[in-house]
Amino acid sequence: MTIEEILRAAQPLIELAFAEDIAGGDATSNSVLPEGLLVEGRILAKEAGVVAGLSIAGAVFARVDPSLRFEPGVEDGTPVAPGDVVANVQGPARGMLAAERTALNFLQRLSGIATLTRAFVDAVAGTGAVILDTRKTHPGYRVLEKYAVRMGGGQNHRLNLSDMLLVKDNHIAAAGSITAAVQRARDVFPALPIEVEVTDLDQLREALALEPDRIMLDNFDAPGLAQAVQIAAGRVPLEASGGVSLQTVAAIAATGVDFISVGALTHSAPALDLSLDVTAQGGLK
Repeated sequence: MTIEEILRAAQPLIELAFAEDIAGGDATSNSVLPEGLLVEGRILAKEAGVVAGLSIAGAVFARVDPSLRFEPGVEDGTPVAPGDVVANVQGPARGMLAAERTALNFLQRLSGIATLTRAFVDAVAGTGAVILDTRKTHPGYRVLEKYAVRMGGGQNHRLNLSDMLLVKDNHIAAAGSITAAVQRARDVFPALPIEVEVTDLDQLREALALEPDRIMLDNFDAPGLAQAVQIAAGRVPLEASGGVSLQTVAAIAATGVDFISVGALTHSAPALDLSLDVTAQGGLK
């Protein structure tokens, strides 16, 4: 996905943020700061992390005041340390301060996701396991949050329900069996890749006989995952899901699974601590 596509996905969110925070004007900046005052601002990292969302932050500043000049100090996906300059902004003070919170909200949120993703990726380094995200994203933010996962070194699972067939426990219960559910899904959408969720080794054996594109091992413990890997013997890629944390992911990866999906990447990532430091002409701050 290109930056242009990311920005198109972000545009309605920027408009919504503008409407809720800036549309009525910035009473404080418009009363305290003289019109025409030019300032320079630096977005600084206050903790270590991985940056994501710079183009979106720039689009926010441009939406509030097109004369503001936004220059990234790093690229998305870059690790930063406390004190590093993430971006520079120059232009009218009123516009810059009006846009500050909204721009930082996008940048901190997406950088937090990239940072947490990088921690998971680093934790499984050398095992061959791939860290995946899920659909547990904030409504409306899926494209942006999945982009942030990629900036952190993870990979994306399906973007939406039409991307692939994922036969889960409730589908199986309603259809009567894994075999029945998979056959029906393939009959209707024969060209789509199919993944099957299993909860025990008997279901794994049933799913393996159907030769899906991937099998999800739901809430298996580490010994169960290792046994599943032995049974599958490389015939179908295996994805571990459930009970995954930074404390458990290395042990999960060591079992030999191919993928590990982590909902926390997008539903529980803390925002990266960033701030805008503004200096006016003449040294005012």
